[in-house]
Amino acid sequence: MKFIAPAAAAAIFAAAMPCASVYAYDNTLIGYGQGTAVNEKNQPCDAVSFGQRYCDFDACALSDDENRIIITFDQGYENGYTAQILDTLKEKNVTAIFFLTGDYAKSEHELVQRMIDEGHIIGNHGMTHASLPKLSESEAEEEIMSLHNYVLDEYGYEMKFFRCPCGEYSEQTLAAANKCGYATLFWSFAYVDWITDNQPDPNIGLDKLSKSAHGGEILLLHSVSSTNAQILGDVIDDFRAQGFTV
Repeated sequence: MKFIAPAAAAAIFAAAMPCASVYAYDNTLIGYGQGTAVNEKNQPCDAVSFGQRYCDFDACALSDDENRIIITFDQGYENGYTAQILDTLKEKNVTAIFFLTGDYAKSEHELVQRMIDEGHIIGNHGMTHASLPKLSESEAEEEIMSLHNYVLDEYGYEMKFFRCPCGEYSEQTLAAANKCGYATLFWSFAYVDWITDNQPDPNIGLDKLSKSAHGGEILLLHSVSSTNAQILGDVIDDFRAQGFTV
C-alpha cells in the first residue's frame, strides 16, 4: 500500500461508506508485531511482508516514502504528558498522527481540539478499544463507525486512518475497516513504553529509537510515557540528523 499524504487522503476517502458484508474473509485473530529481523534497509521484515500481503485492504505497516519517518501516538487515556508532547511537536514543526479511543475523544476535548487546530492527523482506534476479530460483523462496524461519527459530529473532523485495537486483526476486520472508508495503519517500530510505573531509561529509549530508524518507518509511541515526553525532541533531532524527514 502506498501511504497517502493527508491532503490527498481527503480527496480519496470522501464520506465514509456503510460497511458491506465481509464474511467471505478469514476471521482468524492475528496479533501484529514488527518482529526483530530487518532487511538491508533496516526495515523490519514482518512490517514489509504485512504491507505486501494486505495492500488490497489499504493496510500497511510502512509508508512508501523511504526519506520519511511518521510518528504516531495511541491515545487510550490521558496521563498528563500529551500537552508537553504537542509543545515539542510544535517547536520541531512536526505533524503526527494521534489514534483516539472513544474514551479519549469524549474526555479530552481540549487536547483533541488542540491536535486538530495544530494540524495533526486524528485516527480511529475504536470506540471501546475492542479486539475486532472477537466481534460480529455488525459489532465491528459499530466499533469503527460510532467513533467516526462522534468525532465528526463533535469536532467537525472526518477521520481516514484506522489502527486495530490491541494490535489484533484478521482479514475480515481489515476488509471491514476498508469498507468503512478507512486505510489501516499498523507500525514498523514500537518499544515497551506504555507501562507507566516501569518506564524505560531515557538514554536507553533514545538509543533504541535511533538504532531502529529506517526509511518509511511508522513509529508507534504512547503518550502516557514520561520517557517519550522527555526524549521526543531529541528523537526528532536524531532522525533528522540521520537524513530523514519527520
